[in-house]
Amino acid sequence: MSDVFEGMRYLNVGTPLFKGELDKQHAECVQVDWKPPVGGNAKLVAALDRLTERDDVNAANEEAVARIKKAQPILIGMGLAGDVVPGMTEHTVLHAGPPIAYERMCGPMRGAVQGALVYEGLADDVDAADRLAASGAITFKPCNEMLCVGPMSGVVSYHMPVHIVENATYGNRSYATVNEGLGKVLRFGANDDEVLTRLRYIRDGFFPIMGAAIEATGGIDLKNLTAQGLSMGDECHNRNKATTAILLRDLLPYFFALDAPFEDVAKAIDFIRNNEHYFLNLSMAACKATLDAAAGIEHSSIVTTMARNGVEFGIRISGMPQDRWFTAPANMVDGLLFPGFSEEDEAPDLGDSCITETCGIGGFAMAASPAIVQFVGGDVSDAIQYSLDMYEITDSESQSFFLPALNFRGSATGIDVRKVLNTGILPVINTGIAHREAGVGQVGAGIVHPPVACFEAALEAMDESL
Repeated sequence: MSDVFEGMRYLNVGTPLFKGELDKQHAECVQVDWKPPVGGNAKLVAALDRLTERDDVNAANEEAVARIKKAQPILIGMGLAGDVVPGMTEHTVLHAGPPIAYERMCGPMRGAVQGALVYEGLADDVDAADRLAASGAITFKPCNEMLCVGPMSGVVSYHMPVHIVENATYGNRSYATVNEGLGKVLRFGANDDEVLTRLRYIRDGFFPIMGAAIEATGGIDLKNLTAQGLSMGDECHNRNKATTAILLRDLLPYFFALDAPFEDVAKAIDFIRNNEHYFLNLSMAACKATLDAAAGIEHSSIVTTMARNGVEFGIRISGMPQDRWFTAPANMVDGLLFPGFSEEDEAPDLGDSCITETCGIGGFAMAASPAIVQFVGGDVSDAIQYSLDMYEITDSESQSFFLPALNFRGSATGIDVRKVLNTGILPVINTGIAHREAGVGQVGAGIVHPPVACFEAALEAMDESL
């Protein structure tokens, strides 16, 4: 080895070409994995510098995060969407993700819309429903703009029962439909007689029993229930075994006290007992009520919505108007496919359920749920690393949601657009994978990230507004 390298150690930042040359000289060199923020885009780097230095942005973010941490989502009852969701009409259909016209919707969402229109009695069959949906007679709106959230297709129509969640701290409400279970279900675009029969049972049989039981409790603390689930192996997005079991346990005395036929009560109990994903929709509604309270804080760069419609991924941030979406093409999910399916069968990323990650659970809390890797892929060390990485892009840690594997550290919360772009780390989302065609259903599960372009557009818009 040349004397010039004798006893020297090196750090190489940037292209590994230089490290390769040092390696040839047997010099001790460590390659630093670093890239310039926002890909070195000079305009965005300047905007990032300006926003990072602003005290008003930092103060606004402190307020937004404080509201997230102080939120107290309570399940207070149920109602038909048309009766309780403000602005809902008989010809309104809500969907997941940012705004999208029917003609541009992915297969599963179009199938779900068609099924909802038949369910509502607005069309006799799915072909007639397809024509009606394309006619302009139906108003399509994002769930998130109507205080709602929906998994996968996210479709909500006038006569669908919804859970009512109230943020006791700030008084705002959110709404979510009843989880149908796995298999052939509307949220994955299935719309045959089996699906419609189940939806009618949820409305006519389950909803009256479940709604009465919830009201009899005086309100169920979803934040506390979520915290319990995290300590028992759930991450409250794709694994809800513990939370669903706790919910059912807490409701049982109220079910049996109802003045209703035993057979009807027993069937309602079985509906929850046989669906380990029941709590997902409640988890989503709790996160929605939490994050909506943090929206509308001038100058804040905290993300209050992440959602996808199978065509585009969209985010909203606290400091910008809440009808302002920052979108980019939705990514494909990297994960495990069920036997018999291939990548060609997959629909792009879909659903409102990443409201859980936006709030600091789901993929952000995978360290609490080692078993989730059997569903979405990877190993336990990956799950732990995902949770650790999220601290780099958030402004705080939860005071309620603790991760046992991280020595009960609070989960990362308060996604900051500035930190996402400064670090190059994108939020992690674990999610189901829908078949690209309506009616087939779920074909797998895995890990996905939002497109960085959503965050770049949000940063640029914030910079221009200040």
